[in-house]
Amino acid sequence: MSAIGGLQTVEHSGMLKLYSALFYAGCSFLITVVNKTVLTSFRFPSYLFLGIGQMIVTLVVLYAAKIRKKVQFQDFDRSILFKIFPLPLLYVGNHITGLASTKKLSLPMFTVLRKFTILMTMILEVYLLKKSFPRRLVYSIVAIVFGAMVAASSDLAFELEGYTFILLNDAFTAASGVYTKKKLGTEGLGKHGVLFYNALFIIIPTLLASAFTGDLHKAVTFKDWGDATFVFCFLLSCSMGFVLMYSIVLCSYYNSALTTTVVGAIKNVAVAYIGIFVGGDYLFSWTNFLGLSICMSGGLVYSYFIFNQKTPVSYEGAQELKIRITGDSTQKEAII
Repeated sequence: MSAIGGLQTVEHSGMLKLYSALFYAGCSFLITVVNKTVLTSFRFPSYLFLGIGQMIVTLVVLYAAKIRKKVQFQDFDRSILFKIFPLPLLYVGNHITGLASTKKLSLPMFTVLRKFTILMTMILEVYLLKKSFPRRLVYSIVAIVFGAMVAASSDLAFELEGYTFILLNDAFTAASGVYTKKKLGTEGLGKHGVLFYNALFIIIPTLLASAFTGDLHKAVTFKDWGDATFVFCFLLSCSMGFVLMYSIVLCSYYNSALTTTVVGAIKNVAVAYIGIFVGGDYLFSWTNFLGLSICMSGGLVYSYFIFNQKTPVSYEGAQELKIRITGDSTQKEAII
């Protein structure tokens, strides 16, 4: 049985799907708070160094667990690079475009335009994983994207470079999620191998980039390394980075890349709602608020259908929407 086929035929219980999604949403929210404390409250100067710390924790924890035989994944050999490729490249692209778009766009617009990741993920799942989706799930995704467009229409400060970076970030995120789901079925890797080798191949170029740009020097000479509160928050962020990456892989394993993306989108909209009343940096407008509400409604409807269905996403008897996809040499028909 092929790796993809194995992923498509294994159907996990509804409780495992729900708990893994809630675990991911909770971890994502908590690391947002912790990272904001480190990078904003303490004004730590380096995103890259914080990311390196998270990768180091990932490698140490998983290697120690492998040594103690708590987890199993393939030992390193030349085949690993081909098995894990292109995940490291997608992760680097996701990280770079994410930071660039954060600098160019306001937080509300960054949150809104990230919703297009969902549509891209659904398209990639049809192409790469040969998945099919019932009509009602497609409508809920359309509602999320439509809500994002409504919310984005209130932004008059159009920034071409920022919009380009955020759309590239959406594409990298979608591809990373779908390929993560695909690699989970690769023999010898599994959940833990994907996490370990992805971090292993990324950490060296990230460290070199940090040193080359002077970012590493700024981090090492940061004035608050003697502050116990900062050190605790920094170490907590590094630990939460590993937990977040694990929760993403876990959610993708029990659900799908699309469901993981939608859960992240619901969490982001929830944070935006909270920002209306707490923080003071949200510029309220009825158009933006209406768009956020449509996004949240579509996300909740999607979640209801996914976590209450009794059969796999690709099932017979549901209303189906046929889309003809033209490839290079063959014509394929995807049912969504």
